[in-house]
Amino acid sequence: MNIEIEKLTKRLSAAQIIVFYYLVAVMVSTILLLLPITQKQNAELAFIDGVFISISAVTVTGLSTTDVSQLLSVPGTFIFTIILQFGGIGFVAFGTILWLSGKKIGLRARILMTTEQNSPTFSGIVRFIRMIFFFFVMIELLGAVVFGTYFLKYFPTWQEAYLQGFFASVSATTNAGFDITGKSLIPFADDYFVLTLNIVLFIIGALGFPVLMEVSQWLRHKGKMPFRFTLFTKITTVTFFILIVIGVIFIYLFEYSHFYSEKTWHQSFVHSLFYSISSRTGGMAISDINQFSVPTLLLLSIFMFIGASPSSAGGGIRTTTFAVMLLTIYNYAKGNRTIKIFKREIDEEDIIKSFIVFTTAMILCSVAVVILARIESAFSLMEILFEVSSAFGTVGLSLGITPELSTAGKVVIMILMFIGKIGMFTFLFSMGGKPIKHAYHYPKERIIIG
Repeated sequence: MNIEIEKLTKRLSAAQIIVFYYLVAVMVSTILLLLPITQKQNAELAFIDGVFISISAVTVTGLSTTDVSQLLSVPGTFIFTIILQFGGIGFVAFGTILWLSGKKIGLRARILMTTEQNSPTFSGIVRFIRMIFFFFVMIELLGAVVFGTYFLKYFPTWQEAYLQGFFASVSATTNAGFDITGKSLIPFADDYFVLTLNIVLFIIGALGFPVLMEVSQWLRHKGKMPFRFTLFTKITTVTFFILIVIGVIFIYLFEYSHFYSEKTWHQSFVHSLFYSISSRTGGMAISDINQFSVPTLLLLSIFMFIGASPSSAGGGIRTTTFAVMLLTIYNYAKGNRTIKIFKREIDEEDIIKSFIVFTTAMILCSVAVVILARIESAFSLMEILFEVSSAFGTVGLSLGITPELSTAGKVVIMILMFIGKIGMFTFLFSMGGKPIKHAYHYPKERIIIG
């Protein structure tokens, strides 16, 4: 069997192998979810719902067609967190590290990990993945202890408190958006300690693994020698936090006389901050988001479409894509034909890539909206747009229509979650096979644009 798989993978490109591995992961996760030991007694899970939840867990999205808190047994909860852990770090990278632990990792495995993590080079990729794995595990364990200890005042037994704390920590760090309270974070809407801890873990999972590693290196070298952050880290971090600020301001303004009309200023601020971050990939809710006005729902949809940073636990078009597009438009309008920022110049190929990702994602999501609007006529266009954005951004927020989707509708959402996780380039390259190097070129000719 292993020989046949090895022969198959040799004929496939790196992108196609990644898609293959993720499909296998979905199959294994579905089987695990359908096992009696994973489910509570008298729990019922249809096969299509099992596949849906498996894809949602593998892609760390958080959308679910059934209440996970009523589905998972205690052993099932631990099995589910393992799936979330693999999905958060990356199945190919995580699986390769575990499978080849103690062995020399070859060039092909390094190329696969590089492709999955969107890394420009495979130099040091194995060390990078190992550092990410141990960093995430330490953060999750620390979060589990803090959450569990704090939850002792919320739950009747210490076992339940620490189980809830463990799951909450893993779900928040991997940006999975799942919960086993059955009510997301609504029971803790006024507990600023729980919300703050979730926000911190959301940011750790969404900011991007390369950024976290560079920050770690900066802290180790601080005061010893000069340290220069890469252009990627600077653009990613600035864009990430600017979007948070923009989200807080506009959500507050949109809801000031609506949903926040009876809330104090600090409640309004915390809600705005939480949703500005959670809508980018966290996927947790602290209120019924159906109560938000249409402008806020549209803003949250845009944030979910943008998603998290590259090489993170989140999906969407990614923050760097959005930033490079805006910088390109701004510079072109000023008459500049190059983009200079932070005393560096962005490569032309990266500019082209950003527009390819955005355009392809827009086409994909638009087609999905049209299809769902046709087959799910019971739902409004806003509900469908919100669901599509949430699935593609692997966020997990919903206006409540997920359990009511038809089988065809669930398939559309599953495809969006899958593509949102593997990334647009992996998706595109998986259809085209291996890159072809042309031996010649035709003469270039200008055409009229715009």
